[in-house]
Amino acid sequence: MLVVLYKEEDETCPVLQWLDDQSASGQERCEERLTRLSILGHEIRRPAGAPLRDGIYELRVREEKVRLRMLFFFHGRDRAVVIHGFKKKTAEVPSREIDVAIEKKKRYEADPEAHTLYWEPKHE
Repeated sequence: MLVVLYKEEDETCPVLQWLDDQSASGQERCEERLTRLSILGHEIRRPAGAPLRDGIYELRVREEKVRLRMLFFFHGRDRAVVIHGFKKKTAEVPSREIDVAIEKKKRYEADPEAHTLYWEPKHE
């Protein structure tokens, strides 16, 4: 499965900006999860990933006591689009995070090439 990152109209990438703010081990664990998504695709399950609502899924990363989440959706059978990440502080994923992801999913689906940033892992 091809894993790509959501890119804004101004060419910024929310996931990369968020990853830059995480610790080195957090970044590495997130990259491992992204690689797992590329291998498993639609077959990804807990604890690595889980469905939320309206076609939005979460990639789940635990780094010590911090719960990191990256939201994504599937575009067709062969592409996963990672939208943004956040630190989860409550039991449930905040609705506002999912709502933002749904809005970006709509933008992506309207013009995939304008919102696609191709991703390759730093660590192999």
